[in-house]
Amino acid sequence: MPDAQPSSGAGAATAGSRRRPSPASAPGAAAGGTGRRRRRSQPVAYLYVLPAFAVFAVFLGVPFLQTVQYSFFDWDGLSLATWAGLDNYVAVFTDRQLRAAFGHAIVLMVFYSVLPIAVALFLTALISRANRLRGMSVYRTVLFLPQVIASVVVATIWVSIYSPDGLLNTALRLVGLDSVTRVWLGDYSTALVAIGFVGTWLNIGLCLVLFLSGFGNIVPALFEAARLDGANAAGEFFAITLPALRGQIAAALTLTMVSALKTFDLVYITTAGGPGNSTTVPAFEAYNRAFNTGQVGSAAAVAICLTLVIMLVTALISRLQPKESA
Repeated sequence: MPDAQPSSGAGAATAGSRRRPSPASAPGAAAGGTGRRRRRSQPVAYLYVLPAFAVFAVFLGVPFLQTVQYSFFDWDGLSLATWAGLDNYVAVFTDRQLRAAFGHAIVLMVFYSVLPIAVALFLTALISRANRLRGMSVYRTVLFLPQVIASVVVATIWVSIYSPDGLLNTALRLVGLDSVTRVWLGDYSTALVAIGFVGTWLNIGLCLVLFLSGFGNIVPALFEAARLDGANAAGEFFAITLPALRGQIAAALTLTMVSALKTFDLVYITTAGGPGNSTTVPAFEAYNRAFNTGQVGSAAAVAICLTLVIMLVTALISRLQPKESA
């Protein structure tokens, strides 16, 4: 007796039942399951950042809010505080000494930011054309060395260099420029500039490291094509190197300008704001008013204004950052 063959309808039904996906394996179910897993994992992700957020809140958030509160009072730090409203903030714009402090910070921005970036760009162009120069790693280390030295040590070294019998005046006397020698940190006309050049020396190495790292990402074929088109060294720099370093220049501007605005220890060690008030800066003024003259409310207002200025400068510089390609 021949074997019984299943009918075509029964075979199709069986094959269809085999191919039909189960609800758990359907695409919609998979997407829904992924979405549910993501929703369940979100609280876990917040738990990972909770310790860092707690540290930020305790050591930065709470003190910042207290500073905002103090800025609306007249308080010497000991006696009962009295409400001052916006008087402390108005004084930031009307007090000649406070206006001068912010003006000095703007001057330092030139020395801390503009000059180091210009010198570092020149050194980058020079080093990029001398890759076979022996000892290049040593030169880079020496240029970056000021960044790893404590700022108090740096300030102490430069106090010695600028002293009446220091290295600078001694070198000027050796070349017959005795009339130029002076007490650099004690002269009204040179004290702020002398501090500014210390900032220039400090930040050149930082800018150079940033620019050299960016230069290493440039495709060498671009330079070869530029040379074939007859471009000289200056043409290569302005047409290829400078546009390619746009992101690094923005980062250097941010770091160096913020460094200039929040300068404190260098001024405190070298001149303590003197002679007179010729080298006071906002951070030093906030410290001096809070701990020396008993004007805690005014010091808090200066600190808040300085914070807002730093945030504004950072936001403006961020516009220079190249947009990420989609």
